[in-house]
Amino acid sequence: MRVPLSWLREYVDLPAGETGRDVAARLVRAGLEVETVEQLGGDLKGPLVVGQVLSIEELSGFKKPIRHCFVNVGDANGTGEPQEIVCGATNFAVGDKVVVVLPGAVLPGPFPIAARQTYGHTSAGMICSARELGMGDDHNGIIVLPPEIQPGTDAIELLQLVDEVLDIAVTPDRGYCLSMRGVAREAAAAYGLPLADPALLDVPPANSYGYLVKVADPAGCDRFVARTVTGIDPGAKSPIWLQRRLQKAGIRPISLTVDITNYVMLEVGQPLHAYDRGRVDGPIQVRRAEAGEKITTLDGVERKLSAEDLLICDNSGPIGLAGVMGGSTTEILDPVLDPETGLTAGSTEVIIEAAHFDPIAIARTAKRHKLPSEASKRFERGVDPEAARAAAQRAVDLLVLIAGGTAEAGVTDIAAPHPVRTIAIAADLPDRVAGTEYGRETVTRRLQEVGCSVVGADVLEVTPPSWRPDLTDPYDLAEEVIRLEGYDNVPARMPTVPPGRGLTETQRFHRRVGVALAGAGYVEINAYPFLGDAAFDALGLEKDDERRRTVKLVNPLNDEEPALRTTLLPGLLGALRRNIGRGNTDLALFETGTVFLPKAELKVAPRLSVERRPSEEELAELNAALPEQPRRVAVALAGERLPSGWWGKGSGAVWADAIEAARTVAAAAGVELTVRQAQHAPWHPGRCAELVAGDVVVGYAGELHPRVIKAMHLPERTCAMEIDLDLVFEDGRRVHGPTVSAYPVATQDVALIVDSSVPSAAVEDALREGAGELLESIRLFDVFTGEQAGEGKKSLAYSLRFRATDRTLTADEATAAREAAVALAASRTGAALRA
Repeated sequence: MRVPLSWLREYVDLPAGETGRDVAARLVRAGLEVETVEQLGGDLKGPLVVGQVLSIEELSGFKKPIRHCFVNVGDANGTGEPQEIVCGATNFAVGDKVVVVLPGAVLPGPFPIAARQTYGHTSAGMICSARELGMGDDHNGIIVLPPEIQPGTDAIELLQLVDEVLDIAVTPDRGYCLSMRGVAREAAAAYGLPLADPALLDVPPANSYGYLVKVADPAGCDRFVARTVTGIDPGAKSPIWLQRRLQKAGIRPISLTVDITNYVMLEVGQPLHAYDRGRVDGPIQVRRAEAGEKITTLDGVERKLSAEDLLICDNSGPIGLAGVMGGSTTEILDPVLDPETGLTAGSTEVIIEAAHFDPIAIARTAKRHKLPSEASKRFERGVDPEAARAAAQRAVDLLVLIAGGTAEAGVTDIAAPHPVRTIAIAADLPDRVAGTEYGRETVTRRLQEVGCSVVGADVLEVTPPSWRPDLTDPYDLAEEVIRLEGYDNVPARMPTVPPGRGLTETQRFHRRVGVALAGAGYVEINAYPFLGDAAFDALGLEKDDERRRTVKLVNPLNDEEPALRTTLLPGLLGALRRNIGRGNTDLALFETGTVFLPKAELKVAPRLSVERRPSEEELAELNAALPEQPRRVAVALAGERLPSGWWGKGSGAVWADAIEAARTVAAAAGVELTVRQAQHAPWHPGRCAELVAGDVVVGYAGELHPRVIKAMHLPERTCAMEIDLDLVFEDGRRVHGPTVSAYPVATQDVALIVDSSVPSAAVEDALREGAGELLESIRLFDVFTGEQAGEGKKSLAYSLRFRATDRTLTADEATAAREAAVALAASRTGAALRA
């Protein structure tokens, strides 16, 4: 919202010496966001005067039109003689009043003006366009002023060229500040001065002979005011003061009627629309769109309507998108001069609409049609429904005053009943929230400055004003008191920190996992938790895969990713692809985070009060409405795991590296993982491992399927792993470090022949159980298949490490433990010692 300081002073009698920056500082202290203070005409210096064109000589022989003019500037040039000026514009004629800058003046830029020889003549000054004076970007022609202005009049004052404009970023909860009335109210409160409310007008009551309006959807339109003005002079133009205020506020002047509706919108905050009464067919109706309906809006675009769109209609159909933009069939006609009669034709009868629409409906319509407007911006943030009558009256008064129209006595005012909103607030609540003492009188005064009605003593009964729909509970009111008293007056006190108990065991575990993976060479990333069906398709998940059951967001950041993730892989693999695209070819990434799994029964979360701490029952109800959020860890590898160099050739990442990452996570949890062959998307069916802790499948690891690699544009042999940390580690369980023995280790190797179908994990489990307590570790170091192993057989070689905590083992003890391990493996898996 652009706020000219000269306009603001009309409603608040600011101190004479206050600059725009002073006012901005006060408004910022009151909680508004003033982005810039623009100095208009700061480097402008006169003489800049009104001149009357006396003669024009068209010069020929040049590539563009050139005119040699003599202009009467009164006594501004010190001689009273006509001023000789050369000009290239052609939109003015002899007798027109124009803006003339004389030698010695400085235009915005700065651009000094001096007499000079050009095109064979002396040009002692310049006839100005709007852009040259800093009035806007219009450089199509010269400014032509009304004929009643006398030559020699100071144009700087006439055109209000020197001013300061505050550019305020209005947050969604302060829609009332999208008007001079709203900003003036904030300025009045900031300075402790009275407000001259522009909406305090004498408005005639509604009567039965106003223009007929039918509202079929009171929920979408709870107020509709219509006024009619006849006998308007179609040739009347907006006065200079009106045009300049619109220009300073960032709105281009168009025509008198449109300029007046825009002016009142900026002044009061109520968007208006004007219809040519002669082009409206029958009563005005407010309803929702019907199937197949279309409308051509004022921008000339034909739009297909949705059943949710709120429309303004007549007997011919839609004539406007309510609260967004009017239709072309009833727009105010531009004045057209008849050269034969000298009369101007155009709209002479106007219907003024001032309505209040549902903010959500207007916001959705504007977004659906990609048609943001000044009106929709205000309606979707909340417009004062009680301002409609005053805004319509103000527009009628201006049309009568400027265009010579006559206001019809008929007044249409359709209003749905509005319940009075009353909020009970303890008088000391702002004190307790801010940690300081304001007192009841200050609280009452500040709330009244906001526009509230306040009664009561210890407990105040507060009725918020109609223009503040954001004030809904006591803490909103407390915030108003605190911000008007100044956030800088709130004392800075450090809160008393209760004694902590440190991290929980689960938190310690999560940190251990991160440290362990980082120590193993992985780099942590944090991906967005949003995805769509395209991510599941790229992973090759079946249509009935449980991971496709997602929690959908009501307002997603991206329409293509409307759901919360059920797996960490899409975000992790996406980060892998982006890094590879930027030249990082050897990567090992990991991420820990929650996934979101929908519950079988969907519950609606309760709306909790902000006045107190939620009860245990309310928290339980809130948690019951949330999806399950288990925590997981995932890794992704591509490129070389061990780099190549002068020392030799490196080795690429393989499925075994992904499984080893899973073992690293399991070691941090203090559990043993069993690795089994499996088939699970998105992994390669022959290179996929199922990770089991106890009897529970906790995750999968291996090489990704070639189709997945192709779909996601990943390098060949890309590997990944994902584990559910909540299944690996039970909350509250302590992880104990390994017992360190001071006695030497006894190593025994064993090679076993088994059927090719026997998993090595089954053989390993049998060896571990058979070896007993003396076994410290077991490692598979060789797998061999071939003629020596036998057809359908394979050889598995394990290294067994034995150690006692209280003595040095003898060779016989280590051998006995080895033989017991081999015996159990033979009985369970059919293993035989390799000769």
